[in-house]
This record gives sequence, structure tokens and C-alpha cells, in this order.
Amino acid sequence: MKKRIKAPAVLLFLILPSLLFAQTNVSGRVTDAATNSPLQGATVTERGTTASTQTDADGKFSITVRNAQAKLEISFVGYLTQTVDATNNVAVALALDNTRLSEVVVTGLASSVKRSNLANAVASVTGKELVGTTVQSTVDGALYGKFTGANISANSGAPGGGISMKLRGITSLVANSQPLFIVDGVYYDNSSINAGLNVVSKAAGQGSILFQDDPSNRVADLDPQDIDRIEILKGASAAAIYGSRAAGGVVIITTKRGKAGKPKIEIAQSVGVQMQLHKLGQRTWDDTKVQAAFGANGLSYYIANNRKIYDYEKELYGNHGMMLNTRVSVSGGNDKTTYYAGYTRKDDEGIVERTGYRKSSFRLNLTQKITNFLDLSVNSNYVESEANRGYFNNDNTSTTLGVSFVSTPSWANLYPDANGNYPNNPFAPSNFIQTRDLMTNKEKVSRMLVGGNLTWKVFSNTKQDLKIIARGGIDNYTLNTEAIFPQELQFEKDGNGTNGASIYGTTLTRNSNYNFNAVHEFIPNDKMSFRTQVGVTGENVNLNTVINTATQLIGTQTNLNQAGAIQVTQNKILQKDRGFFVQEEFNYDDIAIVTAGLRGDKSSRNGDANKLYYYPKFSVAFNIHQLSAWQSETISQLKLRAAYGQSGNFAPFGAIYTPLVPVVFNGTTGSLITLTQGNELLGPEKQSELETGVDIGFLRNRFTIEATYYSKKVEDLLLNVQIPTATGYTFAWRNVANINNHGFEIALNAVPVSNKTWRWNSGINFWKNKAEVTRLDVPAFNTGGFGQNLGTYRIQQGKSPTQLVGIAGPGDKVDPESGLGVFGDAEPDFQVSFTEGVTYKNWEFNVLMHWKQGGDNINLSTLLSDIFGTSPDYDDKTADPSGVLANGPYRLNALGTTAKPMIQDAGYFRFREIGLSYHLPKTWFKNMADVKVGFSGRNLINFFKYNSYDPEVSNFGTNAISSNVEVTPFPSAKSFNFDLVILF
Repeated sequence: MKKRIKAPAVLLFLILPSLLFAQTNVSGRVTDAATNSPLQGATVTERGTTASTQTDADGKFSITVRNAQAKLEISFVGYLTQTVDATNNVAVALALDNTRLSEVVVTGLASSVKRSNLANAVASVTGKELVGTTVQSTVDGALYGKFTGANISANSGAPGGGISMKLRGITSLVANSQPLFIVDGVYYDNSSINAGLNVVSKAAGQGSILFQDDPSNRVADLDPQDIDRIEILKGASAAAIYGSRAAGGVVIITTKRGKAGKPKIEIAQSVGVQMQLHKLGQRTWDDTKVQAAFGANGLSYYIANNRKIYDYEKELYGNHGMMLNTRVSVSGGNDKTTYYAGYTRKDDEGIVERTGYRKSSFRLNLTQKITNFLDLSVNSNYVESEANRGYFNNDNTSTTLGVSFVSTPSWANLYPDANGNYPNNPFAPSNFIQTRDLMTNKEKVSRMLVGGNLTWKVFSNTKQDLKIIARGGIDNYTLNTEAIFPQELQFEKDGNGTNGASIYGTTLTRNSNYNFNAVHEFIPNDKMSFRTQVGVTGENVNLNTVINTATQLIGTQTNLNQAGAIQVTQNKILQKDRGFFVQEEFNYDDIAIVTAGLRGDKSSRNGDANKLYYYPKFSVAFNIHQLSAWQSETISQLKLRAAYGQSGNFAPFGAIYTPLVPVVFNGTTGSLITLTQGNELLGPEKQSELETGVDIGFLRNRFTIEATYYSKKVEDLLLNVQIPTATGYTFAWRNVANINNHGFEIALNAVPVSNKTWRWNSGINFWKNKAEVTRLDVPAFNTGGFGQNLGTYRIQQGKSPTQLVGIAGPGDKVDPESGLGVFGDAEPDFQVSFTEGVTYKNWEFNVLMHWKQGGDNINLSTLLSDIFGTSPDYDDKTADPSGVLANGPYRLNALGTTAKPMIQDAGYFRFREIGLSYHLPKTWFKNMADVKVGFSGRNLINFFKYNSYDPEVSNFGTNAISSNVEVTPFPSAKSFNFDLVILF
């Protein structure tokens, strides 16, 4: 018997699929799990689709999903990502991410990746980590010890910066190994431009042809307090997408932006003082010592001056420089427009009188949703700065403040009389007090940085979307250098020196870059996603430096046209680079993430400007803990990763051409061909890097380990080598060498305590790099110093490119090939940093400690003071193993016999940053403001055995080879600050 099927049942059967799969609108609210406060700007995405939205100022959201079975993924920077059912009025409480695994990391021209899916050890530093403990002078200096893989060192303590940063070792023998800096998509010039002081110092020309003016580097113009976060791509495996500019790594800086909601206002003021970091003291004197060091004339002077001793170390380096830093920012907006504006005024006095650094920086960042498919962001920054840097480092005229200081005994009276007349220094060509008070060495910068980003959402549905992204920017600045040596200076008057000198330099930099990118994302199902990127890039460099040098000044005048001799030099760098890139990323359920890409570059710096050089990349990350079979409650993350990539480094500008020099012959002008042959076949240096690693998290990632091994091969390194004279030339640029770098990096992070009252964050970073010259097509050679008698670098196959060698005496370790003693290496044995952050109720304490083990310097400051008999430890008996000779005679006896005393351990342990702050009760201000007061310091505690003011020093600036040479630098400083921050 047949049963009748009822009509309602049939109807239900027919409409059930449509009910199950019909689009549904879901709303909800996202809050902070600890405070229950709303989270504005959290991203809500339907899993397996491209559909997403963001929460408003109340943490609320609304999104249309495919069906009632949909899953929502909620993410927010600094919080753990959650996946929940797409039910209406869903409440989501996000917990803090102790390891930042959920944060999105910028890794390319138009891409970002969730940290938990990264295949590289990309370091990230937040704005709070950068400046949250103490006031920072420069961005690069603020990065000390905050990530693995970097060797960061100050060239000197001169105001206005001067930092050398190398990521994962040496990447060039002739160019600097500094990374590429990118600020909001704009390539940021970081040149160090000499001021022309060599006309007075004569430092370049005897012993070394390198200039030694100690200029600042231009990343000092960037305001650290504008920065939201920094990503550091340390090697080619991560930075290959940047091609020929990425040999030294890439530092990607993202500045702060506004968020929708009511305006947020921050006012901050710090007042501090800086002082000499480490004092050496002075030699103690008596008649016998004076007679031995300066003879009968010296002794007569000493007695006639009543044996009076002057504390010249305090006089020259004892200024307690006032430091003022004022900060105001405001941000806010709505769902269409956001804004961020910030202003900083910095005014720091140096530890040497008449030195200091002043900077004003204004930033305005805007974002605008023009339509539903068109978004625009504009970032702008204007900076004016002035640095008075003094006159230090090496010279061959004994006129710099440092050299004349060590040349002068502390019983010589150099002070002016009642009428302001300075006496001549009877023991040196310069009265350093007079030089300090009357000479000028100033840098002035006016800089404008503008960048923009336009995103066109071409189409979007639940399975795929396509975006076209146009990005570009300009970096324009004018650098004016001014150095004045008045005619009345001891070393300029009475026929000495140049009879006065005025040196004015102007550098105009007009750089620009652009890229156009297409980004397509395809999500075929809930498990898989594909992201394809293609793009073209262009970079233009226009740097023009003119230095006008006037000598033989007329009277007291310093105008260029009031001189008996005027010389003009000009250096132009014009460069055009063009390239393309393509990249494919595959993600399988956050378990396996595979990326492959290719960059192609051509440049006017290469011999063939139209030839493309290719840089591939490939990486894979495998999140084992995401497997459904993974059941461990102890190990909450286990990721294996590997990455390979290539990048390049341009040839030195002009190396492809044969230079011409001007000449006048019989009244006719013309040009002569120099002895260096151009090379039209010259190509870029190239590096290949393989990186492998493992990331492990325990107890819901409250304890994490990130361990990385890398091997980086740098090939076709360029050198200006000697060639057969039969060619008609003596030198030519050639690709003649290879270097291998390999190293380990380990980052440990822990949150031992986290509750409503206490929170304790702890981190340890360890990193180590070793390098070896694996190919050298020319004979081994010395470089980067002042000759083998005093210690020098030596480039030799099978050895470290930063080995320090010199003439060898009895008992010294001798290299059988060169016959030279091997006394050390500028590369540190390893480095470790420790960070501790403790919060208790309204109190907050942070400390950063940095340990550099090993790494040697060539210390010629001590040698100079020994020669003049003024070394503070001259009479101590700690250097001679037999205990017979005093330190000064022992070191002087070694001169010409062994270079060992000049090469010294430059390791240290120091408290880089320390800060203690307190948030005043908000009820005091009717809950209208959050007021924080505190004390902070930088380099307050230091331990080192190095026999000078600071082991962080470089007479030759940012050069890759020769960065660890010291000759009477501007000493480093330590600082204290009292801080006040008010948030409305």
C-alpha cells in the first residue's frame, strides 16, 4: 500500500538546502580578554573566503557569510587569533599574544605574512620596544641588541649619529655593507657624506687613502617616535624580492597611522643629561718623568708653571650636556578617513663644548577610502636638523682635538688670558682648547619624504579577489656642511697650515622610486589558498655634492670669495634601476606554506645597462602542530622552515668607465686618461643564502624558541686590482673574490608570570657569524688600516675577511703563507642580549643588556699617547708579562717589532637601556588622561677591558673593511632622562 507524502514535508525537503547554504548576516563584538574593553580595528574574516571586515570603535562588526556553517577568524595585532562559529551576536574575547605569532609581518613589495607562517627568521621590533624604555637619538642606534643577526656599532660619540650596521656578516670588500632602509614604501637614502676636512687634517694620503671625516649617516634624520614597527630581512633568503639593493639586508619601517574613533592626543617631554661614558684619567707627573718625556725644555716649563696640573680630560670631555625632547602627536578619524600627525623637537648638547644636535621633525599620515574599491594612503615627513660635531679622528697634521689632546702634557697651560688670547701649545701644533672654541664643523639638513599607496580592488567574491597596488615616493634633502678654521688658530697662523680655511659643502639629493603590483588571491576551498603577485619597479638616484674650499683667508673673513685660493670639487651620482618580480604563495590550511619568486633587475651601474640579472627565491614552512593528529598539550607550536634566495650589490659608481682628469697645457684645457681602466663587462656582486630553522612553543606559547642556521655565499666581489701595464693602464675593476658567511641565531622568549597584577616578559637573543674568503683571484693583500707595523686587515683565501694581522715578534702566532702575525678578528665571537620587562599594577620596569664577546680593534689612540708620554697608564706595570717594564715603554718597545699591543679585545657587557615608570591614578585626572612619569638611562653600566673610551668605534665610518680602527675619536656618552607622557 502506497503512503501519501504530505505536501509540507515535500516543501521542507526542497527548501532545506537553500536554508543551509543561504547567505547570512552575522554581527558580534570583539574585546580584550583581560580588560573587557572593545578592540577597534580587529579583522574579521570568513574562513575559506576573501570576505572580511573590521570592528568599529565599540568593537562591533557585521559581516555577510555564505551559510550558517561558516567559521569566522578574528585577528588583531598583538593578540592570539581565534576561530569561532558564525553565529549572530557572537562575543569574542581575544587574549594577548605572548609571542606575536598572530601579527602580520611585511616581507615584500606588496605582501605580508602571518608570523606563524613565516619561512624566514624575520625580526620585528615594535614602536614600544624601540622607544618605550628611553629616549633614542637615532633609529639605527635604537636597534642595538633588539634582534639577532646584527653587528651594530657607533663610529664615534659625535652628536647627530654615525652608526655602522651589518646583518649576517660582510657582504662586500669595497662598498659598505649597510642594509637598505625603506620607510612606508619609500627608499630612504642613508649616505655618509664627507665635509672636506681632509684639506686641513691631511688624514687621507699618508698611511691610508680613505677619508676619515666621521660624518653622520642620513638615517639619523628619521624620528624614532614616529615608528609603529620595523621588520628586518637579514639575508637574501628573505630579501631576494628587492634584488640588487638587498645584499646587506632590508630594514622595512612602517610609521604610525590613525584609527577610526575619537582623537587620541599624546604629549611627552623628557629632560636629561649626558656625560662621558668612560674616563681614562691622566698620567701623574714629577720632575723625573717630565725630564724623560720632554727633556730639559719641558722640565723648565713645568717648574716655571709651578708644577701645576690641569684636568684636560674634564676640560675637553667633561661637559654635562642638557638633553631636551618634546613630542606631540594626535590621531583619529572615521570609517572613511584616518589621520596621524606628530611633531618632535630634539635639542641635545654634546659632552664637548660647542657640540650638539638639534632636530625638528613633523609627520602627517593620511588614509582615505575614496570608494568601496579605491583606497589611498599618503605619508609625509619634513625634517630640519643641525649637528655640531667637533673635529676628531685621525690626522697627519696633529690638529684634531683628539690628537692634540694626547700630544699635550697636563701641565701645559693652554687657557686664554684675560683678553681672550690663547697661548700657543709649546708641545703640539694645536692648542685644542682654542680649536674647540673657535673652529666650526657643522651639518645642516632639510629633508622632505613623501610616499603614497593607491589600492584598486578590481573585483572580489568569496573565492578570489584581485587588487592593483600603485606605490611610490620621493626622498629629497639638502645637506649643507660648514667647516671654518679661522686664521688665528695656532696651526693656521704664521705661515702654518692653510692660513685659514672655509669649507662649504652642499649635497642635493633627489631620489624617487615606484612600483606597480597586481595581487590575486584564490581560495578554492576551506583548506587551500593561492596568492599570486606580479609587479614592475623603478628607482632613480640623483645625488650631487659640491665642496668649495677656500684657503689663505684674508684677515678674519670667512666668505669663500675672501681668500687667496679657492678649489671646487663635485661628485655626481646619477643612477636608474628598473626591474620586475613575480611571486606565488601556496597555503594549505596553515600547515604547509610554500613560496616561490623571481626578481629581475637592470641598472645603469652595470656594464650593460639593459642586461637583466635574476634573483630567485623559494621557501617552505611546515606547521606540524596544525596537523589534526597533533595532541600535545605541552608543545603548542612546532614549525620547521627552510628558505633560499639570491640578491645583489651594485658595482661602485663609475667603475664601468675610464675616468678623465682635467689638465691645462700651454693655456689650453683638456682631459687626461687616468691609470684606472673602465670595465664595460662589469656586473653586480651576487649572494646566495640558505636558511633553515625550527620554531617551538610550549604551554600555549608562553615559552618559545626560534633557532636558525644560515649559510650565505657572496660571489663575484669587486676589487680595483693591478693589471699588466701593457694594457696602458695600471688598475681595473674586476669580479675577483668570494666570501662565505655562516652562523647561528637563537631567540628565547618567555612570559613566566601573567595575571591582572603582575606581568613578566623575558627574552634572550644569541647570534654568531663566521666568514671565510673562499676565492681570491689576486694575491693576498692588506687593507683597511695604516700598515702592518700598526695592525691591518688582510684579505687572504681561506681566512676571515676581517682578520687583523701585523708584523710578528718572538712568541707571536705567525701565518706561514704571509709571515705576518695573526692577532685577532674584528668579527665578534658571539653576541647575546637580554631583555626583561616587569609590570606590577601601575609600575613598569624594563632593561636591555648587551654582551659582545670578542671582536678586536686596532687601537692607535693609546699608541699616540704613548709616543707623547701622556698615556694615563704609562707608568703602570700590567702589560709586560714579565712585570719589568711599565706599560708605556713596553708598548713603545714593541713598535716596529710586533703589532700585538695595538690589536685589543673590544668585547663588552653593558646595560644598553633601563627604565622605571609609574602610571598615575586616572582618577586624579577625572579619567580624562593617562599620565606616566619615569626615569630612564642609556649605557649607564659598562664593563670592558679595552684601553680607551669605548670599544665601539670606527675611524673609517661605515666601510665594510676597516670599521674597527680607532684614532682619537669623539668619546661616547651615557645619559639619564626624566620622562613625562600624557595620553588623552
